[in-house]
Amino acid sequence: MSKKYQIDHRRIGEWVQRYRSNGIESFKRHRHKRVLTAEFKINVIDYYQTHEESMAEVAARFDVLACQISLWRSQFEQDGIKALQPHPKGRLPKVKHSKKQLRHFADKTEVERLKEELAKKNQELYDAKLERDILKKSLTLFGPSKPEKKPK
Repeated sequence: MSKKYQIDHRRIGEWVQRYRSNGIESFKRHRHKRVLTAEFKINVIDYYQTHEESMAEVAARFDVLACQISLWRSQFEQDGIKALQPHPKGRLPKVKHSKKQLRHFADKTEVERLKEELAKKNQELYDAKLERDILKKSLTLFGPSKPEKKPK
């Protein structure tokens, strides 16, 4: 059968073992990604070390992959229980607000935030106009930096 479908016979054995231990439920996809707690991981490692079962059997019993158990064991041996704690996923946010700024944002209503943002934009506009006026004055006083070519 494994040759007919070109599937490794060990893989078929794993499937049979999963079916025998957890039934058809072990083959259904999970709707949501499972977040496994450190306590669960410790229990799996402890079970593997205290019972006379293979890693594949333990993996089938707890509905995890055998490579996960191996990884958890090595992480636990190197860094202890802290390594088994769930970590935040994804990139760190680019904009970092201090706790004071976050508290400040949370305390204000949306209207107050919009008024503050409008005042900030008005100040930026005023600064840009002031800079433009200074450049215009300098051009009239000192002339352009490049000599202008007169049309022929």
